[in-house]
Amino acid sequence: MSARATGIRHRSLAQLDHVLARVMSVGMLLVLPVSLLLFLQWPLRDLVQAYSREANDLAQVLFALYVSIALTQATRQRTHLATDVLARHLPEVWRQRIARFAPLAVLIPWSAFMLAASWSAVWASLMQLEGFPDTYNPGYFLVKLGVWLMAFLVLLQALIDGFGDKREAD
Repeated sequence: MSARATGIRHRSLAQLDHVLARVMSVGMLLVLPVSLLLFLQWPLRDLVQAYSREANDLAQVLFALYVSIALTQATRQRTHLATDVLARHLPEVWRQRIARFAPLAVLIPWSAFMLAASWSAVWASLMQLEGFPDTYNPGYFLVKLGVWLMAFLVLLQALIDGFGDKREAD
């Protein structure tokens, strides 16, 4: 690969990493309204005697989006659960190779499969702006859209990890 192509790849991956970092920092703020809505369910149901189901539905939407983002954030911070029973005994060079190869061999195909396999269900839900089955409140399509968001963010992070040199966070 030429020096120019390598430079373009590095800049592109760095920009992608920067965009993902922004998405992660904004997405992590979703935990605050989720917590508030879940806290408010009982007072709304018992004291106000209204809107508790709406609060629950909105909390479900925000939680689905939060989890979609949090999964990739855990990968970026290397804090997700991982089995390293064998890897911890390998030399550092081999662990680095595995860390480079695994996103390419596992995460990119998995996320592409998830995007393709969920296409019809998510698209149909999005086109009809599907509501929640129990309450018929709008927004259930956003829960299903969370599947796409999660798979897309995992795909982007896998591209960064698989094709990048070494992230600044390491």
